[in-house]
Amino acid sequence: MKTVGVGLLGFGTVGTGVIRLLNQDQPQVEQSTGYHISIEKVLVNNLNKERKINIDKHLLTINPDDVLDNPNIDIIIEVMGGVEQTRNYLHRAFQNKKHVVTANKDLLAVYGPELLQAAKDHGCDLYYEASVAGGIPILRSLTDGLAADRIQKIIGIVNGTTNYILSKMSREPVSYDQALGEAQSLGFAEADPTSDVEGLDAARKMVILSHLAYSIPVDLDDVTIEGITGVEREDILYSQKLGYAIKLVGVTETTNGQIDIRVSPTLLPSTHPLAAVENENNAVYVYGEAVGETMFYGPGAGELPTATAVVSDLISVVRNLSLDVNGHHIFIPSKEKQCVSSETIVSRFFFRFHVKDEKGAFSKISNLLKDHGISLEKLIQEPLSDQVAEVAIITHEVNKVLFEKALRKLEALDVMIDVKNYYRVEGMKR
Repeated sequence: MKTVGVGLLGFGTVGTGVIRLLNQDQPQVEQSTGYHISIEKVLVNNLNKERKINIDKHLLTINPDDVLDNPNIDIIIEVMGGVEQTRNYLHRAFQNKKHVVTANKDLLAVYGPELLQAAKDHGCDLYYEASVAGGIPILRSLTDGLAADRIQKIIGIVNGTTNYILSKMSREPVSYDQALGEAQSLGFAEADPTSDVEGLDAARKMVILSHLAYSIPVDLDDVTIEGITGVEREDILYSQKLGYAIKLVGVTETTNGQIDIRVSPTLLPSTHPLAAVENENNAVYVYGEAVGETMFYGPGAGELPTATAVVSDLISVVRNLSLDVNGHHIFIPSKEKQCVSSETIVSRFFFRFHVKDEKGAFSKISNLLKDHGISLEKLIQEPLSDQVAEVAIITHEVNKVLFEKALRKLEALDVMIDVKNYYRVEGMKR
């Protein structure tokens, strides 16, 4: 049986899972590919660190040249993270005719098209299924299973940390800070959770999905990003009373050739499949012109789910080797980018505010909203005290610029105490 040499850049959680799966499933991999997979070298930061899995210490190295320039290595699995240094490593790998499998969403969101072009120029493969939604095969589904369809829109819960926090806040009387603390104690959130809770992690994944869905070379700067740090439990409770759930969702959609990509806390109807996605799980909902609506659900992170996606990509590369078609599958975004103008965005909105509970107060508010072309779909008003009422509203569709202008004028009304939060409402059929 022929042997394929594999090198790893990184040996953390995902790298450990990759070795574990290859040790466990080598017979299955050999049967699937006709090749034996041989781990030749593993790049680590510390040779003496205690590992969760037994590995021959002679395979470990702190010198990247031992992987990148190793003539016995055909495929490199990059699970070290980072952007600039890792970008340079992958360029060297392609120059040395080595194929690459990566789980690095940060790298691909910034340099994806560039690296894909480099891989193609050198006749190499670049696979990256694990970069979005862990063990959910969403990228392969877009490039293979839905290749004949025109994707119109993708809505995704693609960050497990924020979904865990919002799930916790929706079920229990806890604040954002309390839910975050529990997520950190359980290992679902990092000590510095900024990338997750501010929406950056989800935004990078939506960039990658947009590349594949529309063949448009979008950048992270093209994504409107809002995190969950300002979400209050009162927002969630009023949403539930109105028949909705609040989730941090990424949305990418195209209309008349213009693309709109955003990540933000968003209200979804309680009947929408994404509203039922709880805890650290991920899900991606795809609207196709021909297929209609499809949903992909599963664990979005973790050692073995992510490692499964990496090993699946590895198997694809090995199969390509056996057929001598490496580099032929490379998908490079090729269409001209046209981003939607903020002045043309139309949506339904939820907003919550405190108002003086006095005669004529709501008449002033409703007249102002009417003057800005805003009509109300649902409304809840509850007293907070003898003098103050809390109001939560869902509007019909309205221009986003006009809506935000109306909110600024609402805050200036003499009967208004404060406007607390507002979010877009998603999930209605197109």
